[in-house]
Amino acid sequence: MVQQEIAMPDKNDKKEVLVKVKRQSSPKESSHWEEFRLQWRPYMNVIICLRDISEHPVTSDGRPTTPVSYDSNCLEEVCGSCAMLINGKARMACSALVDQLEQPIRIEPMTKFPVVRDLSVDRQFMFESLKRVKAWIPIDGTYDLGEGPRVAPEIQEKGYPLSRCITCGNCLEVCPQVNEHNPFMGAAIFSQVRLFNMHPTGKMHAKERIAAAMGNGGIEDCANAQNCVVACPKGIPLTESLAEINREAWKQSLFGWLAG
Repeated sequence: MVQQEIAMPDKNDKKEVLVKVKRQSSPKESSHWEEFRLQWRPYMNVIICLRDISEHPVTSDGRPTTPVSYDSNCLEEVCGSCAMLINGKARMACSALVDQLEQPIRIEPMTKFPVVRDLSVDRQFMFESLKRVKAWIPIDGTYDLGEGPRVAPEIQEKGYPLSRCITCGNCLEVCPQVNEHNPFMGAAIFSQVRLFNMHPTGKMHAKERIAAAMGNGGIEDCANAQNCVVACPKGIPLTESLAEINREAWKQSLFGWLAG
C-alpha cells in the first residue's frame, strides 16, 4: 500500500504585508495616505503589492477605494518606468523585494516630477533635456551608409556602462540641485552626452552637445553631491561622466574660439 504524503500548511500562508500608499487623484488635488493589508507570498515585490491592491482595492480598515495608478512595463529593471519612492528611497518597484523592506512599506511618487495621479509622474523635463543635448546618433537615411564605423575595444568598454541608462530619473530625484528654483538637467543627461560624444559618428556633433551642456541648467550647476551614483539602479559611473563633461565644457569655453 502506497502512503500518500499530506501537504502541511505553510506557516507563512497567513503572513501579511502592510503597505501605505500616498494617493493623489489629480495634479491639483491634495495628497493623502491609504493603508492596505495584503497576503504575503514568496518573492513578492512592490509591483505585486500594487497589482494586488488593484485586484482588490479595499483599505486595511475595510473601506473600498480606487486602484492605485502607477507606471510599469518590463518588470526586470530595464524600462525604468516603475521608479518611485519606497520607504523614502528612490528605487525601482520591480526589484524592491518585500522581504527586504521594513514594514509598513511606504510607497510615494517621485518628488522632482509633477504628479499625474497617485504614483504616476510626468518625466517630460528629463526627455526634453535629452532632446536639448541631442542624445542620439544622427544618421542620414537617404542613402546606404554601408557598415558602421569600427569602435575601439577600449571605447566600447567605457561606453557600454553608460548605454545601460534606463531614464528612470532616480539620479534627478536624489540630486539637491534639481529643484523648483534650479533647472539643472541632471546626471543622466550629461552621461548620455559623454556616451554619444564617444561614438565616431556622434563626435560630429560633440561641440553642439557640449554647448547645450554649458547652457541654462547645465554642467556648471552640478554641486558634486554624488547622490546620483548611489541611487543609479544600473551602476552607471555618473560622477565620472559629470567630471568628463565638466572638463570638456571648460576646454570648449577656453579654447573653442580658436576654431571660430
